[in-house]
Amino acid sequence: MSEPVVPVESGSAPDLVELARVVAQQRAEMDRLREQAATSAVVERAKGVVMALTGCSADTAGETLLQRAKAARRTLLEESWITLGRSATARPGSDASPTGPMRDADDATAGLPETDPAEEPSAPDDVADALSRLGRALVHADTPQALARCLRDHLGQDLGADSVMIYARRLSGGLELIGHAGIDDRLAAQWRQVPPFSGVAVVDALQAGEPRWLEDFAEDSARYLLIGEPPERWLSRAWLPVPAGEGPEVCIGVLRGRSGPFTPRDRAHLRGVVRLCAGRLRTFTARAEPTADAPPDAVRALFAALPLAAMLLTPLRGPSGEPEDFRIDAATAQVADVLGGTGKDPVVGRRLREFWPDLEDTPVGRGCLDALAGGETYESEPFAHQEIVDGVAELSTYAVRVTRLKDALVVTWVRHASSDRQEQRLADLQRLGNLGWASWNLATHEASWSSQVFSILDRDPVDGPVPLANLPELAVSDDRPALGLAVENLAQEGRPFDLPFRVRGPRGVRHLRLVAEAVADTHGTPVEVHGFVQDLTARRRAELALVESERAILTQHDVLQSERTLVARLQNALLPLPEREVNLAGLRVEVAYLPAQAGIHVGGDWFSAIELPDGDALFVVGDVAGHGVDAVATMAQLRFTAKGMVITGSSLTGALARLNTLLLHSRDTHGTATMVLARYRPAERRLVWAQAGHTPPLLLRGGEVSYLRRPSGVLLGATTTPRYEEAECRLEPGDRVLLYTDGLVERPPENIDVGLARLAEVVAAHPGDETGSLGTLLESMLEDERRDDVCVLDIRMPKER
Repeated sequence: MSEPVVPVESGSAPDLVELARVVAQQRAEMDRLREQAATSAVVERAKGVVMALTGCSADTAGETLLQRAKAARRTLLEESWITLGRSATARPGSDASPTGPMRDADDATAGLPETDPAEEPSAPDDVADALSRLGRALVHADTPQALARCLRDHLGQDLGADSVMIYARRLSGGLELIGHAGIDDRLAAQWRQVPPFSGVAVVDALQAGEPRWLEDFAEDSARYLLIGEPPERWLSRAWLPVPAGEGPEVCIGVLRGRSGPFTPRDRAHLRGVVRLCAGRLRTFTARAEPTADAPPDAVRALFAALPLAAMLLTPLRGPSGEPEDFRIDAATAQVADVLGGTGKDPVVGRRLREFWPDLEDTPVGRGCLDALAGGETYESEPFAHQEIVDGVAELSTYAVRVTRLKDALVVTWVRHASSDRQEQRLADLQRLGNLGWASWNLATHEASWSSQVFSILDRDPVDGPVPLANLPELAVSDDRPALGLAVENLAQEGRPFDLPFRVRGPRGVRHLRLVAEAVADTHGTPVEVHGFVQDLTARRRAELALVESERAILTQHDVLQSERTLVARLQNALLPLPEREVNLAGLRVEVAYLPAQAGIHVGGDWFSAIELPDGDALFVVGDVAGHGVDAVATMAQLRFTAKGMVITGSSLTGALARLNTLLLHSRDTHGTATMVLARYRPAERRLVWAQAGHTPPLLLRGGEVSYLRRPSGVLLGATTTPRYEEAECRLEPGDRVLLYTDGLVERPPENIDVGLARLAEVVAAHPGDETGSLGTLLESMLEDERRDDVCVLDIRMPKER
């Protein structure tokens, strides 16, 4: 007789084991079904692409995918990912897309983009297996960040990849980091945005549409600006643009800590990876960009659920194509208050100018037009805006952000609370002043620093603030005693301080300033310390540079001043000025010489007025190019040589020709000069003169002013074959002749003819009959500051009595 079956009590051990087994089976089945559903979704989406491009049926599309997968030795899932990635190369309605009825299976691939055999070489079996595993893993990568982690896990095993970065091109042309793995958040934030400049490998790869293999660190670092802190963190890199129809818009970077080239197997593997990722990235793009035929009700429902003032604007264009107004297609409930309505008035469907008639004259209106035209997001500065709240007008502070969404704009308002504004002002103050606040609790030994202090001290915020007692250890050895004493006096006696000190860090030695004071309790004991740290490095460097500059200027000034004194003394010795007018061959001669005031160099202007042995008078005025000792030396050489030549019987033109040869062949000068030579014969009252590139003499006769006709003659030292001629003028009683250098008439940048006309007017207005008239002439002609030397010979023939 068999024993009776005793029922198992609820909660006994066998019951729990069986229940756990059933739960595990159900969980495994759910995971399998979830995996199957996700994989089926990818395959069905790829079938839809084939149907849209070829016009075939769903069954034919599935068969097409199977055939292409088999021909390429891929799994169906891999082929589906690749098909999704290639969907951008051909669209319905294009030349590649049929417009007729559904095609047969044999013709079903006519509208699909063909695979380039050179692009897809036969991969080794181990690479094919790896790509198959990646295709299954991509099903669960639902964001770019998840995709980056998936790739890092996959490529870390096969290629030794340490990090993965994914960049996408934006409308502005720059790149944005949309996913990364294996790098810290600080480096990711630093390289979040990459401008479209050359010299960055990822930009180069996207612009060329070809991979960039960086396998030699020394060569690559000289060619590109490499990502990394330090760049030696990754010794080899690969940047591979993801294929797309109108050019790559996404680039995947694989960074390895080890050096060495990517083998042909590695390259084939990476090319297969980016082909698979093209489909995955395509689904992200499609999800992020709303389609043009999205149901308006869904969009409006989305806006109605937003907790801030926001609206969707569609431009209304005029006959010229330029936007004349915007239609509000969706808006949140808060928009009516911001636009000045009552909150009950309908906003959707109305034009923006109904609320803002002067739209184009406001910064927000111009921001809308700029965002629509260029695609750049517009963010306004905070501004005061009057709104209606519960029927009462209130003045609030807002900031507006305008973002283009295809051919529409999303406009959002952010209201600033007073506390938020104060915090922003404090942050701006710390940033602009390059300072940050800090506090230490002496009782609890707790410390608090603003983010700017960590930046100034090159300290990672993860490490936390430095205790007050340890603060002197940050200073260089020479500054530690003074800082330590100040901190000790502050903590024990509450004595405040304002102390400069230096620190040494990655950016070199920097000059800082610490200002601190203590807060005491009722007994006068310091319990808390607060203050600020300021970076004065830039100011200190500017001060040191200014001191060095001032020292160099003073030294140079002393040298030049000494040279001026020497040259002035030399010139006075070589060119003595008569203290009063002199009589030569029956003529009254007055001389004036004024050195330049602009600068500290003495020039090379000179004169001669002597009576020759035969009773004639010789008058010379000259101007040597340049200033300083060399100019004075050349002046002396020309002055004495000219007088000697004429005294010994040389003609005026002969003297000029020999002086020209002297300048051309002199080792010490190699300069040029202008000159006027004039010889007066009293018996005939005849003035004979010649010139070398000099301004013509001025003649005053009977109240009429004229310039004597210039005979031929080029400046001295200009050519080896000069030609000089003489001219003559018969003087009459009462005539006045002026010989002068160009400093009397030149005023840059005006033409010298203007100065000659001005001289004629001044001489006509002051004929010079009285003694000392030359001084009156100079006062009328010269400016407050002279840029060149001035030399004048005032020659007058007395009137007959």
